[in-house]
Amino acid sequence: MLKKVLAILLVLTLVVGLAACGQQPASNEEQKSEETTSNSNEEQKSEETASDSGKEENWKIGIMTGTVSQNEEEYRAAENVLKRYGEEHIMIMTYPDKFMDEQETTIANVVSMAEDPDVKAIVFVQAVPGAAAAIDKAREVNPDLLVIAGVPGEDPGVISSKADIVLQPDELAMGTTIIEQAKKQGAKKFVHYSFPRHMSYPLLAARRDLFKENCEKMGIEFIDATAPDPTGDAGVSGAQQFILEDVPRMVEKHGKDTAFFSTNCSMQVPLIKSVVDQGAIYPQPCCPSPFHGFPSALGIEVPDDKKGDIDYMVEQITKVIAEKGMTGRLSTWPVPVAMMFIEGGVEYAKAYIEGETNGKVDVEVLKQKFEEYADTEIEMNTLEENGNKYDNYFTILLGFLDF
Repeated sequence: MLKKVLAILLVLTLVVGLAACGQQPASNEEQKSEETTSNSNEEQKSEETASDSGKEENWKIGIMTGTVSQNEEEYRAAENVLKRYGEEHIMIMTYPDKFMDEQETTIANVVSMAEDPDVKAIVFVQAVPGAAAAIDKAREVNPDLLVIAGVPGEDPGVISSKADIVLQPDELAMGTTIIEQAKKQGAKKFVHYSFPRHMSYPLLAARRDLFKENCEKMGIEFIDATAPDPTGDAGVSGAQQFILEDVPRMVEKHGKDTAFFSTNCSMQVPLIKSVVDQGAIYPQPCCPSPFHGFPSALGIEVPDDKKGDIDYMVEQITKVIAEKGMTGRLSTWPVPVAMMFIEGGVEYAKAYIEGETNGKVDVEVLKQKFEEYADTEIEMNTLEENGNKYDNYFTILLGFLDF
């Protein structure tokens, strides 16, 4: 019996020994294979988590803006966004300088962006005439687009029915604030340069009427001056030349305590230059911004590493104006409103795409994105006109920056 037990124990010992010998350490290749499998599983879990979060990975935002000759700062704002997110997420198209005569080109350029299935939103600044038709055509190929239309050139009732969000500097409030600012700067007369096309825009016409009304209240003479339309036969260069020649005539006739304002972007550079040369007053550009017209008009060279640097630009403008003995005679808003509409608009569109907004029109998130850009509080209201309230049409107002 004892021999049998010993024999069984011997067999068990051999089996255990053989099993132990069979458990050799994994080879390097086998270990790598296991690590790869483990990593693959982790990556798969990560991808599943990202998918579960609802975030859209293959997204693009189209930006429709003017050319450098029409309004450089808007195009530069689009470039800033492109640098931030890259071509895989940002598309830039421009509308023609003569957009009134070439609306089909504007429409075609917007549609070309909408045809890309990855484009989830289009930010349109400025939303020039033809924008409403372009939005209609874009929705035919991409019905779920989020469309943000900044600085519209079409009737509020038209553009607000086409775009999801409409953005506009508070033109009506400016009818008061600009005259108050001109008065503060010592203006005795106020020259308003525009042309029939712009005066056909209800908001610009209403603001002009407020200019006249407030000038009368504050003891300032209002002068309504007609300039050539930059989209007309004379083009941008003809309109700019007119301003360069007319401002000196106005100052000679009305004196240096004359404030000047123009409704057109391409006129700002010659207007600022002439005002400074003549020692007159310039309360605000049409699109309030330290970048709008000031660098070119004042001959300020902007290094590549300072482009888009608001503090640097304000410092340089203040310095040049002081050197020319014009301190306190020129002013603007502390941030570029058109650039804010583009850059803040893109950030809002991205938040919408990633499911971080309450639908297409989320007022709180929109205001948050603009205040993050401006680094200051902004006043944002919905437009009311002729008894109509447009819930998706927002007007923006900021205070003045005195140079």
